[in-house]
Amino acid sequence: MAVLKPRTLSGFMELLPAPQQQMERMMDILRRTYALYGFTPLDTPIIESSEVLLAKGGGETEKQIYRFTKGDADLSLRFDLTVPLAKYVALHYNELSFPFRRFQIGKVYRGERAQRGRFREFYQADIDVIGDGKLAPINDAEIPAIIYKVFSTLGLKRFQIRVNNRKILNGFYAMLGLTEQSGDIMRTVDKLDKIGAEKVRAILVEDFAIPVEKADEILRFISISGTSEEILQALADYRGRSDLFDEGLDELGMVVNHLAAFGVPAENFVVDLTIARGLDYYTGTVYETALLDHPEIGSVCSGGRYDNLAAYYTDKQLPGVGISIGLTRLFYVLGEQGMLNPDLPTAPADVLILPMTDDLSPAVSFATLLRENGVRAQLHCEEKKFKAKMSYADKLRIPYVVFLGEDEIDAGVVACKDMATGEQTRLDPAATVYRIKAGLAEKEKGSVILEDAVKSKE
Repeated sequence: MAVLKPRTLSGFMELLPAPQQQMERMMDILRRTYALYGFTPLDTPIIESSEVLLAKGGGETEKQIYRFTKGDADLSLRFDLTVPLAKYVALHYNELSFPFRRFQIGKVYRGERAQRGRFREFYQADIDVIGDGKLAPINDAEIPAIIYKVFSTLGLKRFQIRVNNRKILNGFYAMLGLTEQSGDIMRTVDKLDKIGAEKVRAILVEDFAIPVEKADEILRFISISGTSEEILQALADYRGRSDLFDEGLDELGMVVNHLAAFGVPAENFVVDLTIARGLDYYTGTVYETALLDHPEIGSVCSGGRYDNLAAYYTDKQLPGVGISIGLTRLFYVLGEQGMLNPDLPTAPADVLILPMTDDLSPAVSFATLLRENGVRAQLHCEEKKFKAKMSYADKLRIPYVVFLGEDEIDAGVVACKDMATGEQTRLDPAATVYRIKAGLAEKEKGSVILEDAVKSKE
């Protein structure tokens, strides 16, 4: 039989055990943080009916989706977590309690061109708050607090949550008589960081036939800068000319005014009138989050407010607000930048137990004692030389190795070696467990991301 050459498809990430442990650690932080804010975990099928996933249809989505048939079924792989959420809420409306707060960390699929840092299969980590008929604006103000908590817990300090409100933009474009073109304008302005002001101006004038003086006025408006309070003060000069603008300004002011109470430092938040988000379903507050020392990475967390999540599946009004973290891409770029902490444990076990006698009962009993105390333990009973077993522990970076020979068993002690320091002790089982747990607690100190370490190299 011919042996096939193993390969992983382009655009699909497959990690070795140590980086997989780092990824799992990031996911654990996200799960714990989201739970702190009262979000419930949710999982939805990777495969859905194409009719459900493509209810809105058109554009890039239809080009990028993985679609196939199985028998008479027309099926597609989910391309985000928002559309499946819309289906889920509409389907289970009568069984859910509103506001419905869910988080989901799952894989999504997009058949776009694979390139560095861009994947066809990748994890997204989403939170959404869904209301029934209405959703209190305070939820929009809480989202930056959750973003701040997530990234500061991961270990980042120099990041900035950028917030705007599309009602402000739509209201301003209405003042200019450009309501019909507001979508085109926002999608163009959203590319400002990538293509620059001159190209944005050229697209507005040449592609969308916007008069030069109005294009210039748009660029002047979105370039209003300063502290969040200064920007709000500048925007107040436009009050009274558009009800939609005034409503958006009130909502944005409410978000800014609650930041301190939600625990978000001023240096991690700014009002940015260039933020529009290209997706059409955003109707109010919009968010983007940038790493200040790595602008080339782009937004690492984005989202916003939408008026009706499930319009294609139900006639009920289900407004919501949410954010999404492209976890696979974030993990990839953090690794490329050397920002993942290599010193945090990545081993599959905390302790490797090496039985040195034919009777394995003492080793099994000690492994059970460790596990009962929350310590991950692995028995190594393979017929290999002692040196090979120690090499196994070293290669996997297992922090402690325990030896149980006749001398230790007779004396009622356990020989335990700290693989990092080389220190070896012979203590009774309970004392050994205590020592190992204390050592593990020390080794777990530190954050997943070493932002300061990277900055010190530059």
